[in-house]
Amino acid sequence: MSLISLIKGRGGASGFGFASTAEEVTEGLDLSGTTVLITGVNSGLGQETARVLSMRGARILGAARTTEKAEAACAALGHDAVAFVCDLAEPDSVRACVETVARSGFTIDALIANAGIMAVPDRRIRHGQELHFLTNHVGHFMLVTGLLDRLGEDARVVMLSSGAHGWAPEGGIRFDDLAFESGYTKNAAYGQSKLANLLFAKSLARRFAGTGRTANAVHPGVIHTNLWRHLPGPVRLVGPLISAVGMKSVPQGASTQCYVAVHPDVAGVTGEYFSDCNLAKSSRYSRDEALGDRLWTRTEEIVAAL
Repeated sequence: MSLISLIKGRGGASGFGFASTAEEVTEGLDLSGTTVLITGVNSGLGQETARVLSMRGARILGAARTTEKAEAACAALGHDAVAFVCDLAEPDSVRACVETVARSGFTIDALIANAGIMAVPDRRIRHGQELHFLTNHVGHFMLVTGLLDRLGEDARVVMLSSGAHGWAPEGGIRFDDLAFESGYTKNAAYGQSKLANLLFAKSLARRFAGTGRTANAVHPGVIHTNLWRHLPGPVRLVGPLISAVGMKSVPQGASTQCYVAVHPDVAGVTGEYFSDCNLAKSSRYSRDEALGDRLWTRTEEIVAAL
C-alpha cells in the first residue's frame, strides 16, 4: 500500500475511504437474485466491478464495444454473466443493445455507466458530436433512458463522473459550441462530458422522485487504467511510478461505484455525488438544476437527430 493510501485510508461517515477496495465495501453482502448491467466490462474499473459483484452472487449483464470483448469478459466471470455489445460512440449500437437487453427479459437492479474515454489529444467528431461528449454522455443517456422500463422498482443508476468535471469550461456546458469548433482542449472537452454525466444523474434523480429508484454520480479517484491511452507517451511511462505514490489501484478505484450500486447504506439515497465511498461536494455548475434540465432537453434533440 502506498504512503498516500495509508494517510487517506481512514474511512469517512460510511466507514470506508480512499484505500477501501471493491471487495471490502461489498464484504458480507449476498447479491443472489440481483442483476447488474455494467458498461465497459472488459477492462479496468468495469472488469473489477463485474468480478467483485459476480463474486457476491449478482448476475452481470456485461456490455463492451465488441462481441469478442464482451463475451471474453463475461466468460471470465465463470457463471451466468450475459454479454452485450454496446459501442457508446455508435447510436445504432446503443439502440441495438437496448433492444437486446429488453428482449432478454431481465429486470435490472443496478445500472453502472462505467465506460468512457479520456483526454483525446485532438478534436474528433463523430455523428456531428465531439467524441468525449458523444461517448461519455450521449451514449449513456441513450442507454439509460432506453432501459427505464427494464429497471426494477428500487433500481440504482450509477453514473461514473469524475473530479475532472471541474475542468468544464466557463458556463459548464458549451451549448453554443458543444463540438468545440473553437478553443478545443482535451481537458475542457473531457471535463464537459464528466459534468454532463453528473448533471444527468441529478436530473434523472429528480425524474425518479416518488419512486424507489435512485440515480447518483461517483468520482472513482485517479487510477492508472486504459483511459490513459490518449495521454502523451512520457506521462504513460511514469504512470506506474505516480500510481505507486498517489493514485488508487483498480480495486480501490472500483470501490465507490460498487458501494453506491449495491450497499444497503445507500438505499434511498439519490441525486448525490460520491467520492471515496462517501458523499462529496461537486462543482457549482453540477448543482444547477436549470443547467441540468437544459442539458436533458438538448440531449434529447441530439439523440432524435442521430
